Parts: sequence; C-alpha cells; structure tokens
Amino acid sequence: MRTQVCIIGGGPAGLLLSQLLHRAGIDTVVLERKTRAYVLARVRAGVLEEGSAALLQKAGVGERLERERILHQGTLLSARNRSFRVDFQRATGKSVYVYGQTEVTADLYAARDAMDGKIIEEAGDVALHNLESQAPFVTYTKDGVSQRIDCDFIAGCDGFHGVSRQHIPKNKRREFERTYPFGWLGIISETPPVSHELIYANHARGFALCSQRSGSLSRYYLQCAATDKPESWSDDAFWDELRKRIPRDAGEALITGPSTEKSVAPLRSFVSEPMRWGTLFLAGDAAHIVPPTGAKGLNLAFSDIHYLSDAMIAHYAGDKAALDLYSDKALARVWGAIRFSWWFTQLMHRFPEQTELEQKLQESELAYLEQSEAAKAAMAEQYVGMPF
Repeated sequence: MRTQVCIIGGGPAGLLLSQLLHRAGIDTVVLERKTRAYVLARVRAGVLEEGSAALLQKAGVGERLERERILHQGTLLSARNRSFRVDFQRATGKSVYVYGQTEVTADLYAARDAMDGKIIEEAGDVALHNLESQAPFVTYTKDGVSQRIDCDFIAGCDGFHGVSRQHIPKNKRREFERTYPFGWLGIISETPPVSHELIYANHARGFALCSQRSGSLSRYYLQCAATDKPESWSDDAFWDELRKRIPRDAGEALITGPSTEKSVAPLRSFVSEPMRWGTLFLAGDAAHIVPPTGAKGLNLAFSDIHYLSDAMIAHYAGDKAALDLYSDKALARVWGAIRFSWWFTQLMHRFPEQTELEQKLQESELAYLEQSEAAKAAMAEQYVGMPF
C-alpha cells in the first residue's frame, strides 16, 4: 500500500490530522491498534479552547459542537469551602466550551467515513522503518497477516504508550518527566451538575473538581492516593468526601446518584524533545503529557495538529522548509502549557508530607488571586489558551 502520510493512532489527534490533510488533497492512512468501539468508549477531557473549536470548524466537523457545546465564560476557585469566580470574558474576551473528547472523536470518525477515509483498526505489531531516508515505511499485522505501507511521512499520534516515540534514538531524545504522588478518582453520574461552571477546590483533605458533560450528566473528581482502586470507593464514600472539599453552598446543593463510570487517573508532566526525527513527526500524548488540572491535554494535541497540518500542506505546495519549523513551534506552546498545568496542580493539590504552613501558603495565593485583577487576568489568559 502507498500513501503520502501514514498516521499512527486513531484518537482525536490522528483523526483530525487525517481530516485536515484529506481536505487539502493529501492522502493519508490511519493505523489504530484498538477497535473503534474501544476508542469511543474511552472517557477523556471535556474542555475545548476557542482555538481548538476553530480548528474543528476548519476541518468541517464543528456542526454538532456548535449546537451542543456548553459555553463557560469563567470558572470558580475554592479554598476552605469558600469560592470566588475568575471571569474569562472580562479578563481576556474569550471563553471555553464543554464538549466531551468522546464526542469530538465520534464527530471525526463520522467525517472520515463520509470522505471514505482509510482507517485500519486492530493493527498490531506496528513498526517504523527508514525514518532518516526519503523512503520511510510502516509495517503492521492485520488478522495475522503482515502488511506494509510506503509513505512520504509518518505522524506518531499514538499516545504516551505508543510505539512512535521509541523509534527516535535514545541518544537523540531528551525526556523530561515528573510523576505526581496522587491520582484523580473520577466518576460520571446522571445527575444535574452542581454548578453551571467548573469548580476547582483546594482543601486540606485534597483537591476536588466539579465538572459536567451536559445539563443532566455530571463529571466529578477527587484527589486520591495513586495506588487507590476505583472499586475501593463506594458511591456513598465518594459523595461524602466531595461534600467535605467543595464550597459549602455547592455541597448543600449537590444532587447525588449512582455512578455510571468510575476510574482513577495518574498525573504526570512529560515532554519528549524533539518532536521530529527524520520523516517522523510526533503529536499529542506521544510527545507530551500534562496533568488534567487546567484542561490542556486535548487542546495541546490540537495545537500540534494545527502546526503539523499547516506545515505538511505548505510542504506539498512547494515550501520545502515548512516542516523544519514544526518541532520548535509546537514545543514553544507545549512548554507554556506544561508550566501552567504544573503551577495550577501545585496550587490546588495536597501533597504528601505537606505542612500546615504550605497549606496556608496555597490558601494565601488563592486569596491573592481573588483580590488581584491582574492575577486573575494572568490565570484566565492561560486557562482559555494562548493563540496557536
């Protein structure tokens, strides 16, 4: 098989790249090791920056997003069970949208199907070859049969545990990582959200987040031990702990119900440099991970795809230098998001062995945020996302 760009990974980053390139007349093949049903069952992020929404519109997959998204013009921050609001619109003139990553992925699959996009599911044993030549190729197995795709370029959009990054030689790859000593226990419940905007809560007992997927579907998180198992938390225990950590008025208004999904997610900050090696280009979680505090993961993947798709389109239009700029452009935005997510995580979470002094300092910084319009503007500017 021959294509121009072989994309490893059928998540939202890979599908969006395929869609944007296809609309520009560039042929792609997407390899995904799981089934579509598995990919669509994954519960992921739900906050989109305006830049991400605009990119989806450019790709022709923004119709349902435009119709069903929930506009958030600010967020609530809380300490000692008392909250205050950061007004995004007032500070930046921008907003964010709540629209689940699962829905984004479903929209992208539908768009690729409508254009007869080539997506190969359950592709196993994926390997990349000849990356430093002008004739790279990818091998994989499907139904026990070995297959080969010859291409001009390979886009590694296969996540943190994917194979693409490992094909950059270790002596040419620099990795920066911090693993946080706690996780997020998340649940989904078919209950009305406790707030029409997100609540980020700092508490001496640990962090909590109140989010949503729709007017009747809520998403809540609790900071927990990294070793906790979802089954060790009953629904009643979760709701009791959540009430203790969030603002008092929200706790009193909280409507509870059975959880329909429960999971524990680890937190890490991770960057791999460079994001290009020969004819291989990394994007999304294959190159970087941010803790979910600040909602940057999916948006950062989409900014990668913005830079990469523009560079590939320019390359095929005759600008042979365009691809040389990709890694540096993408990494500049990556490190900004890594820094913001690290700062917000440090501010809102309870760390092991944290002293009362350190808790007081967190509360004092949140009090400063409440009182200072300049501090709120700086936080809002980064939360809504720096321009692509």
